[in-house]
Amino acid sequence: MSENLLINITPQETRVALMFQGAVQELHIERTLSRGLVGNIYLGKVVRVLPGMQSAFIDIGLERAAFLHVADIWDARPQDGNGSSNSPLTPIEKLLFDGQSVTVQVVKDPIGTKGARLSTQISIAGRMLVYLPQDSHIGISQKIENEAEREALRAKVQSLQQNDEKGGFIVRTMAEDASDEDLKADVDYLRRTWSTILQLAKTQPPTTLLYQDLNLAQRVLRDFVNEETSSIQVDSRENYIMLQEFATRYMPSVLGKLQHYIGERPLFDLHGVEEEIERALGRRVDLKSGGYLIVDQTEAMTTIDVNTGSFVAGRNFDDTIFKTNLEAAHAIARQLRLRNLGGIIILDIIDMENEEHKTAVLSELNKALSRDRTKLSVSGFSALGLVEVTRKRTRESLAHVLCEPCPACNGKGQVKTARTICYEILRELLREAKQFNPREFRIMASQVVVDMFLEEESQHLAMLGDFIGKPISLQVENVFHQEQYDIILM
Repeated sequence: MSENLLINITPQETRVALMFQGAVQELHIERTLSRGLVGNIYLGKVVRVLPGMQSAFIDIGLERAAFLHVADIWDARPQDGNGSSNSPLTPIEKLLFDGQSVTVQVVKDPIGTKGARLSTQISIAGRMLVYLPQDSHIGISQKIENEAEREALRAKVQSLQQNDEKGGFIVRTMAEDASDEDLKADVDYLRRTWSTILQLAKTQPPTTLLYQDLNLAQRVLRDFVNEETSSIQVDSRENYIMLQEFATRYMPSVLGKLQHYIGERPLFDLHGVEEEIERALGRRVDLKSGGYLIVDQTEAMTTIDVNTGSFVAGRNFDDTIFKTNLEAAHAIARQLRLRNLGGIIILDIIDMENEEHKTAVLSELNKALSRDRTKLSVSGFSALGLVEVTRKRTRESLAHVLCEPCPACNGKGQVKTARTICYEILRELLREAKQFNPREFRIMASQVVVDMFLEEESQHLAMLGDFIGKPISLQVENVFHQEQYDIILM
């Protein structure tokens, strides 16, 4: 099965779609004015140490101070080499003080009202290796399963290190078939980068950006391309040339897959990506069988409800439910990647009595999720028939990137009815009449609310006018949404 990568680049944003079997599996969007921060290294300034939380707030030049927990401070760990994961950490108040400068790396972007999450354990990603300047360990990607191959790669990387050179490496999956020259080039590049960062940290003031990770298009070449990738289409000639130069320098094997798209139709239109983005912003996801999913994203968690809908093709009701759940398992896995849903995800799969059916659906779900490059875990069915999934959240979801809360409902997802607003206005009129003595009251509201007052609620409005002894007039304000109104004292 081959994957295709589509890269749409404009001056204001870069969008990447990962296609598999003709369908969009992942969407990545990076806007020029709000590039992701994960991987960036800053010279931060300690703003406040909180011993009670064993945390500190660090100013790295952003709107909100970033957050650093003691568990993410490298110096807090036992330094004798014998410390286990249960060894006590050095208290944060013994490591940091207000006003101190500290080199930190962003490990999680600011999300919602939360500031960025930081770590002092630096890691710099290359094409085949990840450099760990403070560590001496050489780790191998878990995706490289052959033990003999793992040991050979470990020995190869160790042989490239000089006796006086510090730092460790994590060998990425890309290094599986790499030559010694490729690995050495990666080692040299990473060490040069770290040397530059150290020099800047000594000479620059706090809140300085010391190192910025690659842009989205470059990260696609570094992180997404594998043996299954058949093509990488770029619709910007200028950026195609830049990516060619980048690939020539760091990853020559990718060059043959790079293509400059010159068609008349926009690249995303041609492959149906624009329509897929619109669908990914909706609550309902239709299944081919006639069933559907309802996806609700909240601050605490995301819930996905599976429904049979109009699907009745099974031999019996249990068979219909089983087939719907099997199809839903693949759709859910795709939606998690497509929408970039993270944190706690609760799956309300249709109840099944047959234990074999439950096992088969859970197995199908795990199989579908195995292609996800983001770390996740799946629990079994709970007593309530729910499946809990946790998926690592490192960046904003697609909806949070592209959307904002509705100004009419302020994110509630619903608005008060016109009749509810009418009754609110009547109560407000009564309050105003008790405090003031105007010549007339004028109600300014949306068309639908005024229509309700003129028709179904006309009697109640007239009764209130008689009760307060003042005339009440109506005025339509087309710019008002349904919940918005004003009462003018004339």
